[in-house]
Formats: sequence, structure tokens, C-alpha cells
Amino acid sequence: MQDRALVRLFTNLCGLTFLVIALRAHIASPVLYGWAGATVLLNIHIAAARWRVREWKSNSATRAELHRETLNSVLVGGMWAIPTLFLAPGTPPATVFAIWTILAALMTGSAFMLTALPLATMIFLGISGLAMILMTHFAGLALIAGTSFIFCALLLTTSLISGRRFVETLVSELALAEKKEVVSLLLREFEDSGADWLWQTDAARCLTHVSPRFATALELTLADLDGKPLLQVLAGDTWQAGNFASGLRDLAEKLKRRESFSNLILPVKINGVTRWWELSASPRTDERGTFLGFRGVGSDVTEQRDSADKINRLARYDTLTGLPNRMLINETLVRAMDEADRWNRHCAFMMIDLDRFKAVNDTLGHPTGDKLLTVVAGRLRALMTENELCGRIGGDEFAVVIRDGGDLARLEALAGEIIAELSRPYEVDQHTLYIGASVGTAIGPKDGRTAEMLIRSADLALYRSKDAGGGAHHCYEPQLHADAEERRTLEIWLRTALEKGELHLAYQPVVMANDTRVVGFEALLRWTHPEKGVIPPYKFIPVAEEARLITPIGEWVLRTACMEAANWPADVRIAVNVSPEQLNDPNFVTSVVSALAHSGLSPSRLELEVTESVFLREGTRAIAVLDQILGLGIKLALDDFGTGYSSLGYLRKTQFSTIKVDRSFVQGAAKKSAESLAIIRAVVAMADSLGMTTTAEGAETEDEFQLIRELGCTKVQGYLFGRPMPAEDARELIATASRRRSAA
Repeated sequence: MQDRALVRLFTNLCGLTFLVIALRAHIASPVLYGWAGATVLLNIHIAAARWRVREWKSNSATRAELHRETLNSVLVGGMWAIPTLFLAPGTPPATVFAIWTILAALMTGSAFMLTALPLATMIFLGISGLAMILMTHFAGLALIAGTSFIFCALLLTTSLISGRRFVETLVSELALAEKKEVVSLLLREFEDSGADWLWQTDAARCLTHVSPRFATALELTLADLDGKPLLQVLAGDTWQAGNFASGLRDLAEKLKRRESFSNLILPVKINGVTRWWELSASPRTDERGTFLGFRGVGSDVTEQRDSADKINRLARYDTLTGLPNRMLINETLVRAMDEADRWNRHCAFMMIDLDRFKAVNDTLGHPTGDKLLTVVAGRLRALMTENELCGRIGGDEFAVVIRDGGDLARLEALAGEIIAELSRPYEVDQHTLYIGASVGTAIGPKDGRTAEMLIRSADLALYRSKDAGGGAHHCYEPQLHADAEERRTLEIWLRTALEKGELHLAYQPVVMANDTRVVGFEALLRWTHPEKGVIPPYKFIPVAEEARLITPIGEWVLRTACMEAANWPADVRIAVNVSPEQLNDPNFVTSVVSALAHSGLSPSRLELEVTESVFLREGTRAIAVLDQILGLGIKLALDDFGTGYSSLGYLRKTQFSTIKVDRSFVQGAAKKSAESLAIIRAVVAMADSLGMTTTAEGAETEDEFQLIRELGCTKVQGYLFGRPMPAEDARELIATASRRRSAA
């Protein structure tokens, strides 16, 4: 209201002048001029105060300023009402009408000039109007008094309505201004952030407006872009050739159909460098619905896409070898099976497991093992064609997906190449390493309708290759699934067999070759199932080892055998077979000491039998455990010597007391096999030179026994001297032999 301060002052002074002229004959001069002077000073003070804050805007008034304006209206209204109080009852109507006219003019002007202050205006109108009504009433002008009342009511109503509209308009303007300011700030921040740009096209899909950052991203100027088709700008060098990327074709379809789109990714080549852009836009129309073009935003997402590609690669590729990992192998196999089903052909899946790799890790450490795996991966990758994809699925296991696997001869040849290539020597960290590979193959969809089933079938075929000794390839057969189901069932039964007392020990005698004197027994584990009857050891022992049940079963065997042997004469030993899995148990030595302590058996009467596989599977750990066993005074026997690798290094590293010759050599020697005879003689000569005894297994006839004795074996074990028998029969056999010796 400060811009109207001078106008209001001038109006008030004019009205004051007219009023003084009209009242000078009816009011005493001192009173009249005193009032006039006070009114002039009040109006000058108010005008001066408003002029000093003339920069003040009505939309930023404080509560105190509003209160001050209201107080000013009360004072001004009161001052204008004072003259009417001094009028005599007989004042001429012309004078009254003159005063009424001046007040009406001031009230009307205030009603329109003070719209921004509804409360102040209504107070001024109320005071002035009341004075006007009273003045005309006491002057005997009833009609004019009534008219004054109506006039004041109209002014008050008009002032109220105008004030309300003014406030509503002001509020709307403030809200709109605030929104414009927010939008302006957002757009400014949007542009300044450097992340996105604005663009706009006309109905012909030509650019009509782009932000400077859009042009900068294209390494062009705004003038270069103005009026050019959006698709041509984005296509770049490919516009003439028409060899567009799929993302650009999608954009063209969206623009053609005038559809909104968001987060559309497409490649944009800028000066030979491919960048990835993300565009979003909506169609524009006028109030009549006429299509005007598109308005949208864009951003460069090359870095985000590169990061996503890197994350995707990390998720699908093995970090050590660079080969596809299990996830990508599974995805590729699913696609291969879908294509095989669609085109009525076959695909194949190979599982590859490295033989003797664990020995490398145990002896040379995991860093060397990791380097070996990278070399293995390189050799596998070199064997692949476009038809195959190889990958690492974990540990020392690899896999190959063959998209077209209908040629069985090709599958056999590929498996043979893999085994041969992976079995060649490796030079790693100045070490020459020898490992091998076992392969299992399954063909889809006949060996599995889904990827999971096909992998399971290949795994069963690989299990058969490993079970056959490694370095072999087998294809899946339905019988493998039956065997796997049988192993699963055996595992379930075996978990409760020990608790139910279904396991028992049988004892087979060992005699001296020179006089057939019983010097010991070998404790052999047997299982009699209540429904299936006797289950042979060659079936349930491997299951127990795979299921990690051999450790508790082995502890039970050791305790039971020691308790039984404690009842025998002091010169009769007990031999117990030990699984490689038991030697891997950190509590194995403790369990041996506990069995000896509870039974009271002398350590020298206990002999533990191990095979060469413990050295291949456990490396130096097996030697450390066996050294602790020897330190307790327990004897060690090397079982099935000659059937495996038969490394003399085992005999040098561990002090075995006995070497057991496998029954296959005994039977071969009985048939006059030169190889078997030579092996037995060599083993006997070596054992004698190392101070060990030899035990020949499998003597079933007198002729075999005589041959064993002639070849120089120290002890004999076989059906000729007794089959595995219950503990009671073993005790009876010992007692009978003792009586015979006493009689002799």
C-alpha cells in the first residue's frame, strides 16, 4: 500500500479542507482548527511511515505491520468521526449533506484503496459509517440516515468480498510463484548436474529445442542440431547405410506410434566411440489434442552399463580361470536343451573331475594348485569348438556343454582328447606335476528332460569313471541311477545299523607259514540287514566312506576288536583295517588310545592295516598320523601291496611291520604266472631287506600254501586255515591250537 501513500494523504487533505470550509460557521474555531491540525499531523505521520518503507511488498507483511495498519485505520476513522459530535442540532441540512458527501467519498475511496487490508478497511468504514448515520439521524434526516446505513452496509460487504478475493488471488499468486521457483531451481539443478539433458521435437520428429549438454554430449553445437531429425542425429554414420542398432529401431517405432517410452537404452557412436544412452519421452499435444511432437530427457549411461557388464561377468565367469562358472554353464545348458527340443536333436553334457589334484594341493599348497587349474583351463579351452562351451563349476570340477551332441563317436573322441590332454605333464613353479582326468557324459533329452536331470546323469557317469580308478570316460546308463538309488538306500539303512546292532565282526586267522601256528586274526566288518540279509562289505564300505559314517563305525570296530583280543593269549595279535577317511579325522589317534585303554590290550598286539590310497588322498597328513601310531608301539601293515602304485617311497617314509601280498598274485602264482611269481619274490626280498614280514592272502588249497612257503612268505591267510568266523569260534580255534601245542 506504500505506493498509494501520497495519494491517500492528498485525498485526506482535500477532504479535510472541504470539511473545514463546511464546518467553520458551526464549530468554534479553536476546536475546529485544533482538530484539523491533529488530523493533518496524523495523516502526515502515517504517510511518512509508509513512504519510509515504500519497498515493502504486500505479500511479505509481518504481523506487527498489519496490526499497525489496523491501528492507523482506527485512529483515522476516529478523527473523521469527531466533527460530527460537535454539530448543533439545528445545523442546516446543506451542511450535513456536505459533510455526508465528504465522508462518503472518503469511505468509498478507502474501500477500494485498502483492499489488501480487509480488517483495517472494515474498521475505518464502520467508524466513519456510524458517525455518518448518527449525524444524519440527530439532524432529523431520517431518510438520509437510512440511506447511510444501506450505503455503509454495501461498502462493508463490498470490502469484505474484495478483500477475500484479493487474499485468494494473492495466495494463488504466491503458490504459483513458489512452484515456478521450485521448477526453475529443479531445472537449473537438472542442467547443472551434468547427468541428464532435455530435448524436444516437432511433429515431424525434428529437434526444435535441446539443452546445451545434449549438444555437448554429441560433440556438436546447438545450431548443428536445430531442425535435424532426432533419429539421424542418434544414428550418426549408420544413417546412410541403414544398419541401425536394435535400440534405435525400437525408438523409431515408439516415435512412429507416438507412444511414451522410458529408460530406452541404445548405442550412439560419437567420433568412432560407442556410447550408451538412456532416453525417456512423452508426446506433446495442444488444448485441441493436436500432436506437437515429443519432449524428453536423456542421459549417458555408458559407465553404468560397463559396471553392469563387469558385475554380470563376475557373476557368470570364474575369477581364477576366466572360464564360465556354474551359473553360465547352467544357462547355456538350458538354452541347448531348448534348442534340442525345438529342432528334435540331441545335446550333451560332460562332467570332468581331475584325478590326484588334491595331492598337489596338500603337498605344494593352494597357490600352486590354483596355477595348475589355470593351465588346465587353458588346455580345455583350446579343445573347444563353436559347438562346445567349457567351464569350471567348482574346485577341480569342470564341465562341457555340447550344443549338438547327436554324434556319439564325436563325444567319445572329445572325451578321449580331454583325458589325454589333461594327463600330460605340467610345469608349474619349477615342479613337474602329473594329474589325470575322469569324464562322465549324459545326452539330452534321453538321459534327462531338464538341465538338472542331465547334470545329475552326467555326475553319475563321472562317479562310475572315478570308481573305476580314474582316467576313464563313461556315458550315462539307467543302471547308474539304479546303483545311485541303491547307495542312497544303503546310506539310510547304514545310519541306523550301528544303533540297532546290525553290525558285527568276523575274525579270520593268520598263521605262520613254517608251522601253521595261529599268530593273529584280522577283524572283518559284516552287516546283516533284518530284511535284506547279509550285505557284502564291498557295497556298504564305500557308502560309509562317502557319507562320513566310516569314522563312528571305525571307532566301534576298533573298540570291539580290542575288547575281544584282550581275551586271547598274549602272543596272538589283532589286525584292524583303517580307512583313509579315518586318518583324516583329527581325533583318530585319541580314539585308538581310548580303545586300548578301555580294553587293556597291549599296543604291541594291535596291528592297523592301511592301503596305498591313504598317501595319495591325504599326503603328508597320513604320514604324520601314522608316525603317532608307531610312537604308541602299534604295528602297521601295508595292505594290497602291488595292486596300486606300489611306490617304494611309502616304505621308506613309514616303518611298516608287515606287507600283505594280494590274493590275486597268490592265485596267479598258483597258475604259474611269471609276472605274479616275480612280484611275490620281489616283495619278499624287499621285505626281508627292510626287516619286515610278509603275509600272503587267499591261500585256499594245499598247493597254494606250499607255493607260498617256497616263495618265502612269513605268514599266510586264507580259507585253507579258516574262514572269517564269529568271536566264539575264534576263541575255540585258539584254545584248540593251544591244546595241540601242549600235547606236542
